[in-house]
Amino acid sequence: MLEIRAVCENCKKDLPNTSSEAMICSFECTFCKDCVDTILHNVCPNCGGGFEKRPTRPVNCLTGNCTEKYPVSTKIVYKPIVKDKFKQVLDFFIDIAPRKR
Repeated sequence: MLEIRAVCENCKKDLPNTSSEAMICSFECTFCKDCVDTILHNVCPNCGGGFEKRPTRPVNCLTGNCTEKYPVSTKIVYKPIVKDKFKQVLDFFIDIAPRKR
């Protein structure tokens, strides 16, 4: 099950469960839409993968309150990108479609 991390790894913007701004890669690296679009250019600085909109864990589901039974993560992952290091990753992956990286 997804962790539903609470903040952008780059800018530390709040990304609660209900956020429509949360983006994740296949390893659940979590960034806000603004960082993905303007800084990362859809290239994960941790794995080189692409991003998709993070789903929202339903508050109410058939088995009761899902967020009580399966709480979202309280772990804060804050690893702002190092521009020079990320530039190498970006240059390598920018012209390769995410599903072919």
